[in-house]
Amino acid sequence: MEKLTVADKIKARKIKRPGFMYGLLGWVWKTFVYKKYNVSCNINCDIKKEKRPYIFISNHASRLDYIFTGVPLLPQKLNYVAGYNEFHRSHLAGVFKLLKVIPKKNFTPDAYAIKEITRVIKSGGRIVIFPEGMSSISGANQPVALGTGKFIKHFKLPVYYSVIKGGYLTSPKYNLNDRCGKIEVEINKMFEPEDLDNLSPEQIEDEINQKIYHDDYEWNLEKQYKFNIGDNGIEHLEDLLFWCPKCNKKHTMSTSGNTITCSACGNSATMDETYKLTPIENSVIPRTQTAWFNMQRNVIREEVKKDGYSLSAFVKLGTLPKYEMLKNQRTSIITGEGLLTLDKTGLSFKGTNEGSPFEFFIDIKNLPTYGMCTDVSRFYTFVNGEFVEFYPEQNVVEEFFIATEELHRQNGGKWLDFKFEK
Repeated sequence: MEKLTVADKIKARKIKRPGFMYGLLGWVWKTFVYKKYNVSCNINCDIKKEKRPYIFISNHASRLDYIFTGVPLLPQKLNYVAGYNEFHRSHLAGVFKLLKVIPKKNFTPDAYAIKEITRVIKSGGRIVIFPEGMSSISGANQPVALGTGKFIKHFKLPVYYSVIKGGYLTSPKYNLNDRCGKIEVEINKMFEPEDLDNLSPEQIEDEINQKIYHDDYEWNLEKQYKFNIGDNGIEHLEDLLFWCPKCNKKHTMSTSGNTITCSACGNSATMDETYKLTPIENSVIPRTQTAWFNMQRNVIREEVKKDGYSLSAFVKLGTLPKYEMLKNQRTSIITGEGLLTLDKTGLSFKGTNEGSPFEFFIDIKNLPTYGMCTDVSRFYTFVNGEFVEFYPEQNVVEEFFIATEELHRQNGGKWLDFKFEK
């Protein structure tokens, strides 16, 4: 009998509604984790009395959002949808199996995920999705993934939602060290089934984008909650904010302690426990890190319009092992290397994988963005349904993200930016 791969075993699962272990773990998280992260929740609707199957959606602020959203709804048990590749990681796979989490290949069609979501709903279950597809990179939302509106309209269920505030400041993408401070969760109702009859998928996505949008940095300018950022809380922020707003040069920012500085012009700022940036001397620093990120996007948006634009990087290539789980919190194993190039036509790779020549091309219309498993050191996509992760030698991950998203939008892609003023 042929040995089954990890992928075969995942695909063979028939997902059921969560059982006893969900409630037990929920109690543990409520007792210990909620206290640690100082979480409070306001439920402004009748979701606790809801007897019907429903869909619950939320902004995706951090890697802890399943706790921030699941605990307030206890004793109700919900099936979460999570990134397919996470089921290959040993420290998550067991918990995901116990909690009946549904795997979904992010930013690409996945018939298996839809089939299992349908199975759970038909059995009377409730589904939780984070429609952005991954946790926030910048501290604020990105638009929901393509197909979200069609998904909601297809199932025609009540839709509830939460907005998590403080999640990114607790667990930022650029630095994996948690910084406890304050979390606020607001839960409301978005749609009744009959509301969906008169809305197009695009209108549904617009409504979701507007309702769940949140900017942690702007929020905390008002709240002034303190987070235990420590003596190096700004470390690696240059991986995310690589452009200098004073001299307009890229990849000149560096961090030390809680100070960020441009090596080209000396533009610098310090960050305090509320994440406020204070300019040093005659420096030019945006109001918040999100404002800085958005200005950086505007710069890249104009760059990619120029004739002959391209972005290249030599990368190590990571893939998922066929028969073993990933250990030590790894997200892939290095099996190749080569040159990754992006231009207005799409993303191409030419190099090796598992000792043999390997290359691929993804049309820009089919590449809205990438996934990011952990921090801003690497990123991934799917090629012919298979997970591939890129580890660039240089600090260009976020530049690849922004340039790809803007090229996608400028060259006929369907994943568009927000229609409302942020």
